[in-house]
Amino acid sequence: MKRCNPMAVAMACLSVACRTPTPTGPTGRGTVEIPEIDLAPTVAARVVAVRVEEGADVAAGDTVALLTQADLPASVAAGRARVAAAQSGLRDLQTGARPEEVNRAQADLAAATAEAARTAQDLARFKTLFSRDVIARQQLDNATTAAEVAAERKRAAAETLAMLQAGSRLDRIAVARAEVATAQASLGMIEARAADLVLRAPVNGRVLTRQAEPGELLSPGTPAVTLGDLARPYVRVYLSASQAASIKIGDPATIRVDGTDRPAGTARVAAIATKAEFTPRVALTEQERADLMFGIKLELTGDAKDIHPGLWVTATFGIQVP
Repeated sequence: MKRCNPMAVAMACLSVACRTPTPTGPTGRGTVEIPEIDLAPTVAARVVAVRVEEGADVAAGDTVALLTQADLPASVAAGRARVAAAQSGLRDLQTGARPEEVNRAQADLAAATAEAARTAQDLARFKTLFSRDVIARQQLDNATTAAEVAAERKRAAAETLAMLQAGSRLDRIAVARAEVATAQASLGMIEARAADLVLRAPVNGRVLTRQAEPGELLSPGTPAVTLGDLARPYVRVYLSASQAASIKIGDPATIRVDGTDRPAGTARVAAIATKAEFTPRVALTEQERADLMFGIKLELTGDAKDIHPGLWVTATFGIQVP
């Protein structure tokens, strides 16, 4: 059996090591995080039910919590009644006078016409009698007044009939339409308030915290549930000033879960902080300038989005997964 040459084995291992890419870019550590979304009412409301538990996955549109207000049902009913009344008034104006109203106006005009004719004849007769000194001046004046009143009643009856036959004025119909629109807008505001009391998941996500229980009264903006957006995980690491100077937006990075040997995926630089952190108030010396740390936000790409939020990872910049 032929023995291996130790020197040859060492040279072969060195050759393999030379061909293996070694990380040369900056390296930083951080945890996998996801954007948090607080689901909260826009008005004060009481919690009726919370339909999710912490850690549960929800789909966009799923009902997460139900809230209510004591006066909401009455407000909705009142709003719908106002809309119905306004619409009824508009229809009445658009339809115009009923046949019964027109017939009555015609009858009133006929009666007024007959009365005007009778009083006009009486006035003519009284004038003749007065010219013969048969009646007194007072009787003639009374006949004249009666004839004038009858003529005015005839004119008023004729105008009433003409108005009924012509229908409603356009400006009154426009006012009625505006009243309908106002009532509908008011009802829409109430219904929108009612819709806001049903808290739904805006995205596919995971329930991170459940802050409310049935029976609690929530003020506006107080979250009932906090969701995490699983579709947009990211990592925030910190680099020194000298390291951050070599990083640009869009640069690639390799993500490796701490405690493992193989890369877990890739990421890209999404943001670089413009202000340093963890630094003395006055950085004058070279050593102090080296202590400046800048936050780097990395967006995980498709092959790294399955990494569990909260895990510690190491990001190596400038190297992509082969």
